[in-house]
Amino acid sequence: MENLTTFKDKLFLVLKGIGMGAANKVPGVSGGVVAFVAGFYEEFIQSLQKVNGTALKLLFKGEFKLFYQYINGRFLSLLFLGMIISYFSISKLLDYLITHYHLYVWSVFFGMIIGSIYYISKDFKDWKTTTYIALIIGTAIGVSISFLDPATQNDNLLFVFFCGIISVSGMTLPGFSGSFILILLGNYVLLLVDSVNALYDTVSDILVGDFSFTANIERIRMLKVLSVFTLGSVVGLVTFSHVLNYILKHYKSVTLASIIGFIIGSLGVVWPFKQTIYKISTNNTFILDSKGHKIVENYHRYLPELNTQTYLAIFYTIMGIAIVLALEIYGNKTSQSHA
Repeated sequence: MENLTTFKDKLFLVLKGIGMGAANKVPGVSGGVVAFVAGFYEEFIQSLQKVNGTALKLLFKGEFKLFYQYINGRFLSLLFLGMIISYFSISKLLDYLITHYHLYVWSVFFGMIIGSIYYISKDFKDWKTTTYIALIIGTAIGVSISFLDPATQNDNLLFVFFCGIISVSGMTLPGFSGSFILILLGNYVLLLVDSVNALYDTVSDILVGDFSFTANIERIRMLKVLSVFTLGSVVGLVTFSHVLNYILKHYKSVTLASIIGFIIGSLGVVWPFKQTIYKISTNNTFILDSKGHKIVENYHRYLPELNTQTYLAIFYTIMGIAIVLALEIYGNKTSQSHA
């Protein structure tokens, strides 16, 4: 359990939430990996699993304090606060860095994934036939997902709800990138760019007392899409947490081996040396989103030549590994001080 007795403990949990939120926004990177490496993955799953019938009864009875305590509310609220802060700040910075320094940013992420694989696997001792099979299946699924072709955009509300359920897999299942899954489903721009921009514009309008957006049919449609997507995400988060909590209790070794496999497979998605392929219309012009940005269709991966740029990318990969190792050292020191 996270020790949240001091302001420093609470601040660091918010920072972990910021890390999770930033990771979830980037296609190919999983917020679940951050939770795993930072040492609060199982508590996160167990806390979400507490959102059940008992919790709802407490809520409807007006027992808000008991409800908050039952679901480990302090832990979840600080973590989600960090994710929200990240979504409107750090993730914007990441968008800029990926646009202008994509090779080096992806290199850091690639290094962090390698470091995460080392971190998770070094203490795993239960290697046997079943766990090796789970590792191979997890890796195969991770690799195959990275080479799938994306579908076309679909704003049907039932499909958007399904996207919400699937997209939170990156938070609950380390190695599965919810953002990349949304690219494959064709709805990354619709759900993580256009609808979020619509919410941002709406909040800005409300703050200055401008309610003219209520007559804007497109804005209302995007807000409806975002609401359904959010509802699907909440349902997915609670559902996945119940399933994962059960299998972690009863099949922990096989689950951990599968997670290691998923993360190994995700290396294909975050491979730094790739060329972005953008969506093109029938008349050979780029299709743009609501903000005039080109829409990513997929990536063409290649082996680099040995030059200054490649050596710099290798340096940033090593830096990514070092970040994870530094997190591990910090985690060990924190657990010792709490003990």
